[in-house]
Amino acid sequence: MQQKVLVYYTGGTIGMTAERPRRPDPNFRTNMANALRAVPGIPEWDFDALQTPLDSSSMTPSHWESIARYIESRQHQYRAFVILHGTDTMAYTTSALTFMIRGLTKPIIFTGSQVPLAMPGGDARANLIASLRLAGDYRLPRAEVCLVFGGKVLRGCRATKVSAEEWAAFDSPNFPPLARATEDGIELGEQVGLPPVEEAGVALQVQEFTQTEVGLLRLFPGISARITENFLRSPLKGAVLHAFGSGNGPSDPLFRRVLREAIQRREHRVVIVACTQCLRGSVDLSLYETGLGAEGVISGYDMTAEAAVAKLFWLLSVESDPREVERRMQQNERGELTRPR
Repeated sequence: MQQKVLVYYTGGTIGMTAERPRRPDPNFRTNMANALRAVPGIPEWDFDALQTPLDSSSMTPSHWESIARYIESRQHQYRAFVILHGTDTMAYTTSALTFMIRGLTKPIIFTGSQVPLAMPGGDARANLIASLRLAGDYRLPRAEVCLVFGGKVLRGCRATKVSAEEWAAFDSPNFPPLARATEDGIELGEQVGLPPVEEAGVALQVQEFTQTEVGLLRLFPGISARITENFLRSPLKGAVLHAFGSGNGPSDPLFRRVLREAIQRREHRVVIVACTQCLRGSVDLSLYETGLGAEGVISGYDMTAEAAVAKLFWLLSVESDPREVERRMQQNERGELTRPR
């Protein structure tokens, strides 16, 4: 078995210069080697980078596929992949690759930093060390897309960015960390809620997101039916509603009718999923009269908005029947949600 780990820099703060405005650091590879020299528990690693590193704010589904295809083409050469990525949309990318890649047998570990590696005293070195140690001594029961940041190893489709400045920039509010990084190495977590097992012997496959007509709408007091109607017009095929509390929305009859009509259309029907605006907790559409279930909105349970968007991209690309998309959106496909018992 190949023992080396591949570090792939796609862009982001970790590989930028210390000076403002920050730009990709031409010496990043050398700086990284110097920062990791003589660190115990680090496996051998190779380095590669996008020819033009990309700010994560500019990431698109086509870039996600490019990263997945890159991993696919090198899957037999390395024991694990450490992907360096900007923090702003990292949780979208980790969620996307969780659904995009089938038959994963090698761990894919994302990390980045709030401060460039070129600046002393930041978080970049610690995140690199934790990611490489995990890659070199991967003891989780199954290969997963993980996000390593601030001492935590998070399931990729459960992670969300919670701070624009703190070292602990990411959290997994509704699911415990898979592991934690300490000065001595990696301490495994309780391993609860393992992702569903795929069929044995499935070769790694990358599913292109061919249907990306998906939107994300955050509800707020006073949101008008007209704005919502315009949002739900064709070519939209799937929508994540960032709803109040346990999946509630305005009681305005016009607002309700707009949702109902978009869901019931014979042509250009929209699959609408409710996720909670709260950092923690799950959606229960039947708990209150203001729950959106009566209009045909389906529950995203405790999914993050990032995971729900990525899952809609995926299911709309592989399923032609909106009803089947709705059914599978409410099933735990990759460890992204917990259904109430």
